[in-house]
Amino acid sequence: MKKKRKMVMQISRRDFLKYTGTVAIGAGAFPNRIWLDDAIAAIPASEGYLLVDTKKCQGCLSCMLACSLVHEGEENLSLARIQVLQNSFAKFPDDLTMAQCRQCVEPACVEACPVKALFVDKKNGNVRVVDVKKCIGCKSCVQACPFEPSRALWNPNKKKALKCDLCSDAPFWSKKGGVEGKQACVEVCPLSAIKFTKEIPEQKGDTGYKVNLREESWRRLGYSAD
Repeated sequence: MKKKRKMVMQISRRDFLKYTGTVAIGAGAFPNRIWLDDAIAAIPASEGYLLVDTKKCQGCLSCMLACSLVHEGEENLSLARIQVLQNSFAKFPDDLTMAQCRQCVEPACVEACPVKALFVDKKNGNVRVVDVKKCIGCKSCVQACPFEPSRALWNPNKKKALKCDLCSDAPFWSKKGGVEGKQACVEVCPLSAIKFTKEIPEQKGDTGYKVNLREESWRRLGYSAD
């Protein structure tokens, strides 16, 4: 990891858009719908996923800073591919949300990209990644993500899309990333609230991605392990 660090703590406003779809409803749309479903079905599943425990997370934002540092060379919350959102008006455990890319089995972001800049990297475990050189900055992937906040994000500096690649392309990190390596957010979390797995999580809802990572030692410290 390069020694030079640049601390940028200002968070830019992100457009949190839900997936609204672009395929028209009507008789003429059915052939396109069938083609789209077939295309999604042909996409191989990712060989790696990130799981989080929101009850274990303390909201320190270390994962966000590490993510931007290894990818962009600067500690900038706006450039993090994992997001930790805090709600000061809510009570535990609803006061904090961890939003990581789900590496969806049926990635709407991949299908939405008009220039195939967002693609399945078959050389790196089928991780869904953005080719910044091809990205035209249309934000189609950001809008297509069915989750809120969108897991496909926007780089306000480069005017390009960005998303988690499980650190398969982390130029400012000396360690090997990707599905056969390490992930900066997992490594830096002081409470081990983020875990990497190769098993495909349940795709419906959040239960497959938001899990209990609290051990018995957690209970001995006086915290609930349930």
